[in-house]
Amino acid sequence: MIDRQTAPEFKDIDHIELIRPEHIKLENGCNIFSFNSDDQELVRIEWIFANLRFDLAKPLLNVAVNTMLTEGTTKLSASQIADQVDFYGAFLQVDYGYDHSQVTLYTLNKHLASTLPVIKAVITDSVFPENELETFVRNQQQKLQVSLQKNDIVARRKFNKAIYGDTIYGLGAEFEDYKTLQRDDMLAHFKQMYQPSNCNILVAGKVDDTTLNLLTKSFGSEWSNYSVKADATQPELAPAAEHFYFVEKPKALQSAIRMGLPSIIRSHPDFPSLQVMNTVLGGYFGSRLMANIREDKGYTYGIGSGASSLNRGGALFIATEVGADVCKAAITEIEKEINILKTELVHEDELSLVRNYMLGSLLGSLENIFSHADKFKNIYFSGLDYDYYDRYTQMIRSSTAEDVLKTANKYLDLDKFYKVIVGKY
Repeated sequence: MIDRQTAPEFKDIDHIELIRPEHIKLENGCNIFSFNSDDQELVRIEWIFANLRFDLAKPLLNVAVNTMLTEGTTKLSASQIADQVDFYGAFLQVDYGYDHSQVTLYTLNKHLASTLPVIKAVITDSVFPENELETFVRNQQQKLQVSLQKNDIVARRKFNKAIYGDTIYGLGAEFEDYKTLQRDDMLAHFKQMYQPSNCNILVAGKVDDTTLNLLTKSFGSEWSNYSVKADATQPELAPAAEHFYFVEKPKALQSAIRMGLPSIIRSHPDFPSLQVMNTVLGGYFGSRLMANIREDKGYTYGIGSGASSLNRGGALFIATEVGADVCKAAITEIEKEINILKTELVHEDELSLVRNYMLGSLLGSLENIFSHADKFKNIYFSGLDYDYYDRYTQMIRSSTAEDVLKTANKYLDLDKFYKVIVGKY
């Protein structure tokens, strides 16, 4: 019988065992990574493609082509694609990211043979009908007009442009950019990008021989490469010379603040230490920024900091929305917390809480086989191996107050911060 008067024994997390995939390299250059679990008769398949080189003259090609993949093929209309997937209780979605775009299918194993041909048609035979393109452009322009009324979105766009310049990372679509979309350009982009040599397939769930045979047959010898190789190189990042941006909105009740600077990415040896330092500063609900700006001063409902890691660049950032009348005071308090982190050692109780939070979050994120596949994506597309997670957990467990102080001084240079304020200042 459970003794509910006694708390469970506390145990340190010293190692997290991750499921590793089986790998198949097809003759056409496509990689298949499979994560098998017999828990349910369900499978998730992701087709992941590296985005093509960013073209400033046609900035929306990557996102528009990916978003419109399900709008029609030579034989299927958008509604027919949706109906055929829905009929089998499956789920199909397309997702765009700065580095990669992907198509994802969730389906019961028994329906894979019926749903897979639909996905293959989407990936190999999309035609971007002119009427659907016109609807897409119109809808996106309307969404953009609404989004630009939101201070936090304007601040994020300004910040990314300042940090990353005229690259795919710094892109903030403008109303006129949608007029550059032409069907012929999209078809050419699609053929070059959505080809096997530029594709990694991740399949997770109940992955038996039947599943793998269906995948290798459909996306192996039956899928050939385009005559033009996918160019996934990207322009060099060029941060702006100007470090302060203010967009005035006289009637604003709140001001959006976003501040930070370019930083290291996941493949850098210091990245785990940076994550520890960031968590102390603003990376969870009990962080110093939350304790000061929200709990003590009452300037905001929420504030946080983050360390983003993309293939070709990263950033440290702090984001919040505060009452317009306390904007300057909030920035002063943010800078005060950064300076304290750079000059005073973190108390062991606080650091212990952060360690436990970070390790617990990592362990808690591994709830199913899909989670293990997601962890693999983090390292695979960063050029890392599984020893990254061993180093990550070890670095968290062994972090000291001196480590946090050193990392803060190394990466939090307020003189190099970019500051964006939208609202009143």
